[in-house]
Amino acid sequence: MPKPYPKEFRDDVVNVARSREPGTHLKQIAADFGISESCLTNWLKAADVEDGVKPGSTTAENTELRDARRRIRLLEQENEVLRRAAAYLSQANLPKMMYPLVRELAAVGARVRVPVAVTCRVLKIARQPYYRWLADPISAAELESAYRANALYDAHRDDPEFGYRYLATEAATAGQPMAERTAWALCSSMSWWSAFGKPRRGKAGRPGPPVHDDRVQRVFTADQPNRLWLTDITEHPTAEGKLYLCAIKDVHSNRIVGYAMDARMQSRLAVTALESAVARRATAGADVAGCIVHSDRGSQFRSRRYVHALGAHGLVGSMGRVGAAGDNAAMESFFALLQKNVLDRQRWATRQQLRIAIVTWIERTYHRRRRQAALGRLTPIECEMIDHTPAAQAA
Repeated sequence: MPKPYPKEFRDDVVNVARSREPGTHLKQIAADFGISESCLTNWLKAADVEDGVKPGSTTAENTELRDARRRIRLLEQENEVLRRAAAYLSQANLPKMMYPLVRELAAVGARVRVPVAVTCRVLKIARQPYYRWLADPISAAELESAYRANALYDAHRDDPEFGYRYLATEAATAGQPMAERTAWALCSSMSWWSAFGKPRRGKAGRPGPPVHDDRVQRVFTADQPNRLWLTDITEHPTAEGKLYLCAIKDVHSNRIVGYAMDARMQSRLAVTALESAVARRATAGADVAGCIVHSDRGSQFRSRRYVHALGAHGLVGSMGRVGAAGDNAAMESFFALLQKNVLDRQRWATRQQLRIAIVTWIERTYHRRRRQAALGRLTPIECEMIDHTPAAQAA
């Protein structure tokens, strides 16, 4: 791109063009100064705007507008850095390293792309260490720690009874020697405890406060579908480890409207089951807004993620008391039935094998073949079909 002409030269050409004698064309003046006629015309128009002869934005106004846009863009970038940093640091069990956040903000596909210099200035970190980390994200110390942790985990998986001293010996035999203190620190951070050494903190601990009131009061009846749902979590061992099942039952027809299974009992298990129930009911054209979802006071049902999922779908939460199985007796009866008909029938080799058996029994046997006295010797599917038919005919 050619460099612009000096301002003094442009002003001289414009003055000559304005004071030209009658009959002298702009083309001749442009040729005399070695510029094109269109260039001279543009200079004249810009000069008229600067002098106020014609309306338009002057150079000073354009410069001010450009500077304002630059400042706004910089403020947006700084605000994005602070917003992402706050969300990044609020996550639990996250190493306090800001370099990954700097890389994410500078990525091409980011919502608001922020230069590395701006992010480092806002977060008050130096750029040179960041670039060194970017060239080698995993340090030698971190790599060595990962190898040691793998060796300790292999030894712990083979012999869960071993404490950290024996695990350190086994890791050294596998080619990863370390001090006992180092082995203790790695095992403690990963919660790898001896099966006999550290008592597990489970239901013996003090329960958390209830998130919702008990809106059921052991009255497990509903005159219409999607008015009262019950939910709970059960577990069963396999050769691979435990499989956790979270199921949701509609009290009106005793149908299992949603369920989810996973190898870990976390809040996402309860949320997945709830999302499954809402989606399956929505597929059938039902409105679940206002439905009461009753559970015990487990941490999965008190989690912020689960409470947010209830509110997102317009559902109403309900919780029983601690240690009172009768407050969710209707759901416990379903799990007892599942235990007798599926879980305790044989030893399960894999989680997938048990999962297929549970799904098959719920969808084929419990829903469509097992008649219930409480439903007038109907199956849950037949009960819902009978309730739905008059409404469909009336419509």
